[in-house]
Amino acid sequence: ARPRRSGFIAMAAVTLHVYDLSGGLARQMSQAFIGKQIDGVWHTGVVVYGREYFFGGGIQNGVPGRTPYGSPVERVPLGETHIPEEVFEEFIQDISSRFSVHNYDLLDNNCNNFSAEASLFLTGNSIPAHITGLPAEVLNTPM
Repeated sequence: ARPRRSGFIAMAAVTLHVYDLSGGLARQMSQAFIGKQIDGVWHTGVVVYGREYFFGGGIQNGVPGRTPYGSPVERVPLGETHIPEEVFEEFIQDISSRFSVHNYDLLDNNCNNFSAEASLFLTGNSIPAHITGLPAEVLNTPM
């Protein structure tokens, strides 16, 4: 959604798009394979200022819901931001070296970590813990 004005401060809605990279297979097969039910293999993007920002081979942005990851399985409202778009773009530039293809780590520096950091910057709130905690949850299974 495009920013709207509230008094003198522009506000923009911030939404988390959640994708299941397993295409539903995690929900169907996880119990048998890892001994624990997980609902998906999550990829996320943050939607703000009419764009979806995500970490995939570096920080990228695109048309919301039309990223290479298909259609979101869930859209989670994260709140509103008073941060101007230009300031957010500077923030993205500032953190881009930490979220590069060379720094990707499945457990500690992935798309969900990027979304959590972007959401925290924009709204003061992170993304749902069940998303960022999934790698540790899988590692704690009996597999």
